[in-house]
Amino acid sequence: MLSCHSAVRLQHQHKWDLTIREARALQSELAAHVITQDQLAQVNLVAGVDVGFEDKNTITRAAVVVLSFPALELVDHAVARHPTRFPYIPGYLSFREVPTLLTAMQRLHQLPDLVLCDGQGLAHPRRFGLACHLGVLTDLPTIGVAKTRLVGTHGDVPTQRGTWCPLMDRGERIGAVLRTREKVKPVFVSPGHRICLETAIDYVMRCTTRFRLPETTRAAHRLASG
Repeated sequence: MLSCHSAVRLQHQHKWDLTIREARALQSELAAHVITQDQLAQVNLVAGVDVGFEDKNTITRAAVVVLSFPALELVDHAVARHPTRFPYIPGYLSFREVPTLLTAMQRLHQLPDLVLCDGQGLAHPRRFGLACHLGVLTDLPTIGVAKTRLVGTHGDVPTQRGTWCPLMDRGERIGAVLRTREKVKPVFVSPGHRICLETAIDYVMRCTTRFRLPETTRAAHRLASG
């Protein structure tokens, strides 16, 4: 039987009413707290988080779904809604989405051991995508699994399932372009917090069944989309 964890505790807090310039400076400041080595306990629960929008984007609807691991069966879920307070600007999505995600996570009865985010981690111009932001604030291990590239360059990915190539930016390996399904467009995986790239790739593959996206992301997307 799974034990009940206490609610998520924030390790860092900051105001969310920021200008773009302030948000950029905060990203650079908090990026220093990102840990890209494995600091995971045994993973029994994996979560997916996703965000949708209602009422012409005026309401942010965040969903978190917790699945057992490795069986990937539903254990817990939560939804939160807040007024949308930050514009849609690539590279700053965490300021639009994370406040509502934190509320949803605080409503969970079962805290996950690992969180897969629908967005970037290190694969970000300031190495502080949504998965890093959520991970640093909650101190939970996180992975960014994005459908599109935000920054970086890469070579061709072999067509076989499970193959990948490095995503590079300014001479630094910031993530992986991972083929989760044979002959289907790859996803962009990068560490968020308390995990290295190779371990992140392994967990993404183990959370992915016959579809392109991990089951964590698929389940959270269904809940976020209503």
